[in-house]
Amino acid sequence: MNRRRLTGLLRRAGPEIVLALVVIFVGVSVWQVWEVASQLREQARNVSHIYARIIPAIAHPDPGAATETLFALIAEIRGSGIPLIITDSAGRATAVANVPVADLEDEEALREAIRELDRANDPIALPDAGELHFGGIPAARRLTRLTIIQFALLAAAVAVGIWAYRSAVNRHRDRLWVAMARESAHQLGTPLMSAGAWVDRLEDGSSSAPEIAHHLRGDLERLHRVAQRFERIGRPARREKVALGALAERVAVYFGPRLPRHAHAISITVDAPRAGPTIEGDSVLLEWAIESLVRNAVDALSGRGGKIEVTVWDEGECARVKVVDDGPGIPADIRTTLFEPGVTTKSGGWGIGLALARRIVEDVHGGRLEILPSAKGTVFRAELPVAAADGCDD
Repeated sequence: MNRRRLTGLLRRAGPEIVLALVVIFVGVSVWQVWEVASQLREQARNVSHIYARIIPAIAHPDPGAATETLFALIAEIRGSGIPLIITDSAGRATAVANVPVADLEDEEALREAIRELDRANDPIALPDAGELHFGGIPAARRLTRLTIIQFALLAAAVAVGIWAYRSAVNRHRDRLWVAMARESAHQLGTPLMSAGAWVDRLEDGSSSAPEIAHHLRGDLERLHRVAQRFERIGRPARREKVALGALAERVAVYFGPRLPRHAHAISITVDAPRAGPTIEGDSVLLEWAIESLVRNAVDALSGRGGKIEVTVWDEGECARVKVVDDGPGIPADIRTTLFEPGVTTKSGGWGIGLALARRIVEDVHGGRLEILPSAKGTVFRAELPVAAADGCDD
């Protein structure tokens, strides 16, 4: 498996890897809590055992019982695994237990062991002017290892999570670049194909030159508007008076001659009060948004035919544009994500048109674009504040 393929597999499995690391981290945490609880119970049991041994020994009538009990306790402490070194007033080791020193006669090794124990815990002064140097219990060392494992797992989960997030962002960005390239090709392809068809009709003499010139001029205007659209991306939107009715009529006029008329015919109608309500906005971007809604309806009716109705009206401070088709409708499972980039119902689609339409309506013009419930077909409604209004009423 080459490196590129392995990287691709890791990117796709990024969320699963993070989830697995989190599960392991939680498991280690539970294990650590259980270990701490177990050690605390064991410590309480040992202290209680020592107390139970000392009190009877002190009260025992035999003077040697206390000494015998003391030696027994010393043996138990040695067996606990706690490293201990007792030194006299001169610092020499007088008793050693559980210290990994090969030769107990090696004073330098013992002094190094004492320094190591003192780094872990401060020594305890003894009544006879000596000191008790001690280390941690074996369970503490296990808990320390568990803590290190926890931090390592947490760091790995965070690192993989950041990497997976950045990879997802990069994939999303690359997909958007590709989608924008496809959208630009689609935008340019329609007028170019139309112009080619009119040139063919001019060559075979099936239409008059003035009629063909009229349609070619429409395609040229269309190409000019497409260039304007992409030139506006990333720049502040213009604020000018826009008549929505006239805008919707212009979209319908352009699509009309280019829709199927025989097999699976598609018709488009516009219902608007003359020029329609006027809003303040960018006419080039708003035309793009309405056209995206109409094109979505055309694609839904391709191969089956049907009707597209564009209605424009105003209610108080809100102008509305509704695009309705009698096609198959939008599947319920993607209705909530339909306006997200990359979501599409078309095979080979890139899901950029409706995402751009929502961005134009909502982010640029402060309106709202939504898909309405319908028994048949698809209904999109765009709401935009009219000129001099702050926004639409709910």
